[in-house]
Amino acid sequence: MELHLLGPVELSARGRTVEAGPPQRRTVLAALAVDAGRPVPADVLIRRVWDADPPDGARRALHAHVARLRRLCEQTGETEESRLRLVRRSAGYLLEARPDQVDIHRFRHLSGRARDAGLPDDSRAALLREALGLWHGEPLAGLGGQWAAQVREAWRRQHVDAAVAWARVESRVGDPLVVIGPLTELLDAYPLVEPLTGALMRALHAVGRSAEALDCYAALRKRLAEELGTDPGAELREVHQAVLRGGRAGSAAAPAVRTRVGTAAEARPTPRPMPGPAPWPGAVPGQLPMGVSGFTGRGEELARLEDILRSAADQPSAVVITAVSGTAGVGKTALAVHWARRSQQAFPDGQLYVNLRGFAPGGSVMSPAEAVRGFLDALDVPPARVPAGLEAQVGLYRSLLAGRRVLVVLDNARDAEQVRPLLPGAPGCLALITSRRSLTGLAATEGAQLLTVGMLTRGEARELLIRRLGAARVDADPRAVREIVGRCAGLPLALAIVAARAAAQPGLPLAALAEELRRADGRLDALDGGEASSEVRAVFSWSYQALGADAARLFRLLGLHAGPDVALPAVAALAGLPAARTRVLLAELVRGHLLAEEPPGRFTFHDLLRAYAAELVSAHDGHDDRRAAAHRLLDHYLHTAHRADALLTPRPSPTPLPPAQPGSPAEELTDHRQAQAWFATEHPVLLAAVERASADGFPGHAWRLASALTTYLDRHGYWRALIAAHSTALSAARRAGDEAGQAEAHRGAGLAEDRLDRPDEARRHYLRALELFGKAGSHAGQARIHQHLSRMSQAQGRHHEALAHAHDSLAHHRAAGDRAGQSAALNHIGWILAQRGDHPQALTHCRQALELALETGDLNGQAHIQDSLGYIHHRLGEHAEAVDRYQQALDLFQRTGDRHGEAGGLLCLGDIHDTIGRPYPARAAWTQALVITADLGLPDTDPLRARLLERLGPARTGAETAGRGPAPG
Repeated sequence: MELHLLGPVELSARGRTVEAGPPQRRTVLAALAVDAGRPVPADVLIRRVWDADPPDGARRALHAHVARLRRLCEQTGETEESRLRLVRRSAGYLLEARPDQVDIHRFRHLSGRARDAGLPDDSRAALLREALGLWHGEPLAGLGGQWAAQVREAWRRQHVDAAVAWARVESRVGDPLVVIGPLTELLDAYPLVEPLTGALMRALHAVGRSAEALDCYAALRKRLAEELGTDPGAELREVHQAVLRGGRAGSAAAPAVRTRVGTAAEARPTPRPMPGPAPWPGAVPGQLPMGVSGFTGRGEELARLEDILRSAADQPSAVVITAVSGTAGVGKTALAVHWARRSQQAFPDGQLYVNLRGFAPGGSVMSPAEAVRGFLDALDVPPARVPAGLEAQVGLYRSLLAGRRVLVVLDNARDAEQVRPLLPGAPGCLALITSRRSLTGLAATEGAQLLTVGMLTRGEARELLIRRLGAARVDADPRAVREIVGRCAGLPLALAIVAARAAAQPGLPLAALAEELRRADGRLDALDGGEASSEVRAVFSWSYQALGADAARLFRLLGLHAGPDVALPAVAALAGLPAARTRVLLAELVRGHLLAEEPPGRFTFHDLLRAYAAELVSAHDGHDDRRAAAHRLLDHYLHTAHRADALLTPRPSPTPLPPAQPGSPAEELTDHRQAQAWFATEHPVLLAAVERASADGFPGHAWRLASALTTYLDRHGYWRALIAAHSTALSAARRAGDEAGQAEAHRGAGLAEDRLDRPDEARRHYLRALELFGKAGSHAGQARIHQHLSRMSQAQGRHHEALAHAHDSLAHHRAAGDRAGQSAALNHIGWILAQRGDHPQALTHCRQALELALETGDLNGQAHIQDSLGYIHHRLGEHAEAVDRYQQALDLFQRTGDRHGEAGGLLCLGDIHDTIGRPYPARAAWTQALVITADLGLPDTDPLRARLLERLGPARTGAETAGRGPAPG
């Protein structure tokens, strides 16, 4: 049986096509096939089939499609070996298939083998010919949706990459005439792909049709000028010169193609079974931001970058690192993005981009851990597979890049230490770094090539103004243009803002702008080492002074935001204005180039503009106004975070929130999914807000924000961030003498220390929190601490002590009227009783707990209770019921992101399979659980990980099922 994706999505068995069903079902099949051999979570499949806004019945429809596809696979295979198998795993659905059974994986395998530097040209040509023969038209033909479109685009690029490579090697070892037809067909469909034109020109020249080769070049040059405003690249120009000289056109290995492409196939050979690398784990990332409109100059720097790229092709065993440095506003990012977008074809496996905010004011510099996590998200790594520690995350990131050609753009780096963990380790990748500092340390230790970007020359500056304003306007007043260029000192950012001002006022003489620059006497203080000049502040002031009063006030107030970016509701709270009015003012700031909207719906400053706004708000807005705005902003974040946290864990806070200030409403979040999405987007902002609140004299907001973040950060493995936030919160609460805040901070820090397997530090924090909650008479606080202590005691085998803490937790939850908390406490009691062998009583307590958890909608609580019930039914010998309970628990753990709970559930599920004589499913469950514990960074001494290692060890003869503990609460 074979599965075809490089054309219509089809199954074939015994030489005939098998109808796979309607388009939606074929999309499900394709979504599984691209990750053949790897489990795909149901949520990922739903996104691939129904995009970002699936209908309410999407999950049921997915199950129905999978069931029909499973039956189809079972009915059509000739033998067990040739049959495709679709199975359910705890991590998702898995399509079991050999690489040769899915055409895209076979294509990648053949193309990868052809890149082997030691392979003879005739063998390379045969491999590429076979790979291209697998194509039968538009890939994923007939499938709609964003995911199919993204995958289709990536595969087209790989197709043309292989076609260009085949044409070059075929021309060397065979007859160049045979490649002309396929290349012409591709070029007719995609006329802007330079490597295609180059390969076709070489072939035409080789068979004596040089005039046609020159016509190809002329046609491409015209199209590039008309459609993109650029000229052919250096390599194509070299081919052109070789044809003109009548010599042999160069045949160096072409860079991979990264452009919309089509198909070129010969007769399809019979596929043969072969081993192959794992398929690319997700959609090809394309994170490059938009290029600068009217980019000009920088010819020398662009040529240097082209030389570096060519040198990368000559050094297949090296990772090439280029560090671009220069003063603020000099256009480092514009240069890097312009070159990166122009060179996309060299990196067919994608482009990663991150703004490291290395010189952002207010302490919002991005940590390497945050940047790596963003890259893992872009590479489609499920949250449940993201390791807890930075070192493990970096290892996973570099493993995903191994054997790929990916461009990694690290923009606005602070120093070498910030970027080292983000450097790829795989040959074929290139890291492009921009920084205000010259990163000489990278040159010394990593062999980075350094490139310094200076100011624009007067000619380049004038060309920039022409691109923005038109030659007629610039030529009309050369004296004013000379003064503007001089006053802006060749700084592209300043020139761009001058041009924006002039373009917005076509009737304003350039001489008037020059006069304003001449009169300006202010100075924008340097952010780092005197980088900004007085002229820049003057240019900023023009844009600022052109604003209406409300927009100007909003611009100033944005200088109070900790960054890194901000959404509309938060801006509205900062300004104390309705959202509709705020949206109008934000649009005015974006039009004036004082604010950028990247991505849509989120707003950010250039660093210099942020500094300018902070300077203005200090100078023009009184202390009371600034404090009121900051208070509204923090209230918005705090009350929204509190609402989101309540959706994740529906329990009352031990310390009720004070009312929000007028004009700072919380966002409307209505369900668990919205809460997760909000935290996923905003948690970097909230962590920065904790720091800013502590520094600016809002200690209550500091510790309450940290408390509201606790559940999200814990479930997603951000335990070091959790410790940092609660350390800041504890310091703020102590300075304010706030014992309620100290109690919450000790609780959060204890949970993080507990997760990181530091029980002594965790117990110290818990006991201090218990003392402070008791002193305050907080039943809710004491209930949670007793819950944590119960779990810790049980994990250490002190069942009597654990049971006492669990009963204390239940009593305090009842006193607080917390039904979700009572559910958790009853589950704790049931779990401990089960560990002691009292299964009937354990079952009674857990069933009571489940009723309360269903009543309150506590999904994570339901997961842990189902897990407990699975364990109890296993001990009672009711294995089918136990398996069902554990499966329900695993589904819920995945929905809530509780990875530790998922690992424990897999441990026990494996134990059941082992008990009933199913060794292979047992080992699969244990192995998957062990992978999760490794992702979480748990040491081998951790009880859960130790039990898994024991079960998977070579000397294992049948291990006793061991308890692992209920939810942390």
